[in-house]
Amino acid sequence: MEENPRAPRKPSVLFVCVKNGGKSQMAAGLMKHEAGNDVDVSSAGTKPGAAINGLSAEVLQDLGIDISAERPKALTEENMRAAGLVVVLGAEAKVPVLDGVRVETWETQEPSARGIEGRERMELVRDDIHARVRDLAARLLGTENS
Repeated sequence: MEENPRAPRKPSVLFVCVKNGGKSQMAAGLMKHEAGNDVDVSSAGTKPGAAINGLSAEVLQDLGIDISAERPKALTEENMRAAGLVVVLGAEAKVPVLDGVRVETWETQEPSARGIEGRERMELVRDDIHARVRDLAARLLGTENS
């Protein structure tokens, strides 16, 4: 079955951080939770780590979101172009500039800079990302003013 070229394309977003084990995976899980199948969601890392951050997965589980089976993936030009919108979480990850690809950078809060560590830190990071994801979902789905 061919796609209707006049049908509006489903919004798509690629979340990126350095290791793709924490913030970008949290953002992807939160977007899937908020937007369901209405947005194509993926995540990647500029220097992918070996596994998902256990504390990231734990604090998302509190919201009924399970990212424990996810695996870090590498950022590529192909996955950037496929998404069309790349959201970089934090200042450490650097992504290439590609024609036709929008890049948004979220300067996420870093509670460890204030001496907050462990689970409390990760809950604050999750809540910061969750608020930003809700805003992005509303923008992507055109529901900002509803």
